[in-house]
Amino acid sequence: MKEYVIDAKEMAEKELNRSIKEQSSSHDKLIIENPESKHNICAGLSEDVDIEINGSAGYFVGTMVNGPKIHINGNAGWFAGDNMTKGELIIEGTAGDGAGQGIYGGTVIVKGNTGSRTGEIMKGGTVIIGGNSGFMTGLLMMGGKLIILGDVTDDVGESIMRGSIFVLGDVKSLGKNATMDQITSEDQKELKEVLTKYGFELSDEDYTNFKKIVNIQ
Repeated sequence: MKEYVIDAKEMAEKELNRSIKEQSSSHDKLIIENPESKHNICAGLSEDVDIEINGSAGYFVGTMVNGPKIHINGNAGWFAGDNMTKGELIIEGTAGDGAGQGIYGGTVIVKGNTGSRTGEIMKGGTVIIGGNSGFMTGLLMMGGKLIILGDVTDDVGESIMRGSIFVLGDVKSLGKNATMDQITSEDQKELKEVLTKYGFELSDEDYTNFKKIVNIQ
């Protein structure tokens, strides 16, 4: 595996992204040191390359990516994985508002808590939150699967059109057009497959305790 290390400490955001795009065409893995919460890291990247970010990222990390696997050993700001079409974004820490906003495909995983509007207007793909999520989680959701292992606050699934929201913890309130549906054995099987793949260890009882939120129809 060909690796390349980028020290982002003295780089402006545009310079950093230019370097990422240039090096991703000839390397299998890029390691970004000292990201210092810069915004728009990996924006628009379409190479099938592994990216390891050692530190925290700012707003719009992984926005509009189509292919890369990005692993952040830290936290992320607002709109992590925004409008992803293909790829993977794993955040070991927490993320701000709008994690997984508008994704068409791929997978966004936040191991800790997220802010409000997680998975808003997502059209496909999968968003997994290992902790809690804020208000209007799944706002205007149009498709895909949104999985919350912790609690969610007010107005979950506000104006949801399609897709499914699964919550293991407590749901404070549902938004307009959202309702609780019966979780099926097929749902449980799919949840177990994806959560086990990403290292989440749940009991068989946990899978029966997920709440499923969908459009009222």
